[in-house]
Amino acid sequence: MSIRKDIIISIEEFKSQTELPDQDADLLSAARENAKKAYAPYSNFQVGAAVLLANGQIITGNNQENAAYPSGLCAERVALFYAQSKYPDVAVKAIAVTAISSKIDISSPIPPCGACRQVLTEYENRHHSPMRVILQGERGSIVTLNSASDLLPLKFDSEFLK
Repeated sequence: MSIRKDIIISIEEFKSQTELPDQDADLLSAARENAKKAYAPYSNFQVGAAVLLANGQIITGNNQENAAYPSGLCAERVALFYAQSKYPDVAVKAIAVTAISSKIDISSPIPPCGACRQVLTEYENRHHSPMRVILQGERGSIVTLNSASDLLPLKFDSEFLK
């Protein structure tokens, strides 16, 4: 006999950046500025990410494409890997992600890919601290989640390796 279990994820939606708490708005602005610097000559889909650390530092990253597509790296992982290489013992408090494109209209929030979701939850687990997630497209509404684990509720983590 099967048992049904429901997974409920809460998100908060804002109509504009002016409705966000100041810290979230600043982080989203940093992500947006960094998206402009992305190396995305193949997709023309420039993604920016900004990470807020517990020590108050903001670390940014952007997607880096490569002609051999699997060799590129997403903005979220660029920012997180750099942040953790520079401040390995400092928890990540929040991450903002946004995108711009010269080819398409991006008017809805851009969620991280599966690989980035896994990395986000790894850093949450590593530091035993939830990571706020702030998502927006080039324009339009903004979605926030109180934990990266909400993006990947059935995550693979270190418990499976014991």
